[in-house]
Amino acid sequence: MTLTTRGYLPEQYSKRIRDQQREANVQRKSFRILRLFDLAVLRMSLLALRPFLVKQRNLSLTLLRCSSSVPPIFRQYATGSAEKQTPSSKSLSAGRDRTDVSTDVRPIGERVKENTKTASYMGVILLGVGVTGILFYVVFWELFSSDSPNNIYSEALERVKEEPRVKDALGAPIKGYGEESRRGRRTRVAHTKYMKDGVEYIRMQFFVQGFRNRGTVHLEKRKTESGGYEYRYLFVQLDYNPHSPIILEDNRLQQDAMRTTTSSLPQPFL
Repeated sequence: MTLTTRGYLPEQYSKRIRDQQREANVQRKSFRILRLFDLAVLRMSLLALRPFLVKQRNLSLTLLRCSSSVPPIFRQYATGSAEKQTPSSKSLSAGRDRTDVSTDVRPIGERVKENTKTASYMGVILLGVGVTGILFYVVFWELFSSDSPNNIYSEALERVKEEPRVKDALGAPIKGYGEESRRGRRTRVAHTKYMKDGVEYIRMQFFVQGFRNRGTVHLEKRKTESGGYEYRYLFVQLDYNPHSPIILEDNRLQQDAMRTTTSSLPQPFL
């Protein structure tokens, strides 16, 4: 690793360090979010199963008390009568035994009520699992999809930071941030998606600031036939000179002309 005469790192090495730091921040955020989701699902499951477990424990205690409250004389009589049975009576009694007799002596209404509660608890658990799966999908899409608003913002910000005209106008180092939320955080990046002529577009706006000046970044992308996004425009509007923006991308005329040419082609006769 070599240093320049001014003591700064080469541009390629500094960009590599920034990429590694950004990947590390994304991994830490995703791990933190996954951990919070796991704790939330575990807590919801325990809260849903708690009433059911309490009722089962109370029922077991009731059965134990009933069995312990039987007088010893009845138990002795039952044992003695079983010992005095002849083989023929044993075979007859075995034939009369039924294995499908339920040992639950509670009323039918109470059993129906208990089964309904159990089904409702299971429904709550399944609903929680489904909501958690949806949240996992949204989080993974936001963090790892190249077409997510978060990644579009990161890519545009890196491109703005590397633009020499922006560095000269704002002053390096340059940082980017979104709109300020109610808690005073600037993490919300304003964006909107819309459809036009069957094509999906995304429009975004965020802010950049150097040690000299500030500016607003405006961008718009359109979805191509391959499924990716391409820039329609990308420019930086300076606060001290809003009428002279720094244009990094402007493909509106080319894309509009291509769409007009495609729409004017003769359609096949069916």
